[in-house]
Amino acid sequence: QVQLVESGGGLVQPGGSLRLSCAASGFTLDYYAIGWFRQAPGKEREGVSCISSSDGSTYYADSVKGRFTISRDNAKNTVYLQMDSLKPDDTAVYFCAARPFYYCSDYGVFADAMDYWGKGTLVTVSS
Repeated sequence: QVQLVESGGGLVQPGGSLRLSCAASGFTLDYYAIGWFRQAPGKEREGVSCISSSDGSTYYADSVKGRFTISRDNAKNTVYLQMDSLKPDDTAVYFCAARPFYYCSDYGVFADAMDYWGKGTLVTVSS
């Protein structure tokens, strides 16, 4: 059974850090690009970051560039999103999603292009 499971969310103060994990089961991530998306209450889902399967190329939304870092460990079948200098505006449910052979370009990462989704993990940035 194909499954993506996010973990690592929680409550953090502004300026703090969290590392989210996206663990895959039922398939190998080697040939899949992984996108991270987030959805805040009352807002549309936003593509935050993406990492390609082919050459490891990455994409970051302007809102997180310089603060978030995406990485993958194919041996652990897991992708990570390191989030530093967190702001209250980063508060949202974070989802990871996968699609085979998808290339993450500077144009962004799009939800309707993804094949598999996790159920999300809540990140709350508040003092």
